[in-house]
Amino acid sequence: MFIIHKDRQGKPVSETAIDNQKLEIFDENMSLGEVIFGGRILNLVNDIARKVATQHAEILCFTIGIDFIRYFSPIKIGDILICKSQVNHVWDDMIEVGVKVIAEDFRSLEKKHILSAYFIFKADESEKAVPLVIPYTLEEKRRFLDAETRKNIRQKRKSFD
Repeated sequence: MFIIHKDRQGKPVSETAIDNQKLEIFDENMSLGEVIFGGRILNLVNDIARKVATQHAEILCFTIGIDFIRYFSPIKIGDILICKSQVNHVWDDMIEVGVKVIAEDFRSLEKKHILSAYFIFKADESEKAVPLVIPYTLEEKRRFLDAETRKNIRQKRKSFD
């Protein structure tokens, strides 16, 4: 059994997750080598992750950090970008949202992993408690536990400041 908290209400991961959100990229976002700037992609996925966090919390959320980001492959002209995002964990007024971006070449229909990141959001000042996230699938439970590990690492790093 996977008990999160017996006294607080929660939402299933699937209730606010975004799956297969297409990202639009324009020519002004290209470098001279006809590759998309990584910072532009990061900005777009931050917006999607914030949307997921805000829908989950039901109040405005703002980004306070990116716990991890990894670029796996460059994005070329003509790639169709597909974003997946979901709440991994909630702690009081803090929310971790995971994001994955896949590119699909419209000519060959080949898919490649572009980016993975974990964003940390803080719910805006409110008396309302942020609902917990309830993981049901094994993958959701793994992400939930991994988020707890990342939180513990963040707390240890703060002790060295």
